[in-house]
Amino acid sequence: MEIITSKDNPVIKLYQKLSSSKKERVEYGLFVLEGLRIVEDALREDSGITHLIVTKQAQERFGEELFQADLRDTKTIVISNELGNKISSTEKTQGVFAVCRIPEKKKPVFKDNGRYIVLYGLQDPGNAGMVIRTADALGMDGVILSGCCDLYSPKVIRSTMGSVFRVDITVENDTDALFAMLAEAGVSTYAAVIDKDALDISRCGFSGRCAVFIGNEGNGLPREVSGRCTERVTIPMRGTINSLNAAMAAGIMMWELAK
Repeated sequence: MEIITSKDNPVIKLYQKLSSSKKERVEYGLFVLEGLRIVEDALREDSGITHLIVTKQAQERFGEELFQADLRDTKTIVISNELGNKISSTEKTQGVFAVCRIPEKKKPVFKDNGRYIVLYGLQDPGNAGMVIRTADALGMDGVILSGCCDLYSPKVIRSTMGSVFRVDITVENDTDALFAMLAEAGVSTYAAVIDKDALDISRCGFSGRCAVFIGNEGNGLPREVSGRCTERVTIPMRGTINSLNAAMAAGIMMWELAK
């Protein structure tokens, strides 16, 4: 197989566009992956990989693992190790990259007694990805993003550690549409706030379908959003600490939801 060395190769140019620009991701309906594990997860979950890109070194090291999957609908190219370092967004690349289709937008299926986490206005990709990963670990039935950073940015995707392919994720940026969707499905909504008068999360008897809202890292949930929720809940804190990292707070909330 020919080894690609030029950054002007059409697939490499496409990869770099998708890696750096949300506009390009939306226009093409594609996003990128980097790393052996997440590419393997995408292949295992049949997640619509259109192009598999591996360095010469990665081909020799991981080829047997990668090429066990059904790659009939996937174009595979081998690039030089130097080119792999140029297109990588990590310090030490494994030399395994892919271009993947963005799934078609669909309404979530709300399960009986389903447990959901709503991320409202989160802007840190690492936080968003970590919440999705934790939702996967704790068995949440879905994650809903509203007004957040781009789900398909490389940093978010990398932070999910492959959970993006296993968790039911919905993006709904219209607040009215979001609440209408939840109300129509009979989902009780809980606003996570910093307020000693709010209900202690450990004493909240979640029943039926439930969704907890987590707000922006710096400002939390807007009052107009928390005010529309069924209940306001809080994580009691001791000492002089008065707030938690958004992903940490979401993790605690999901732990209580999962009980």
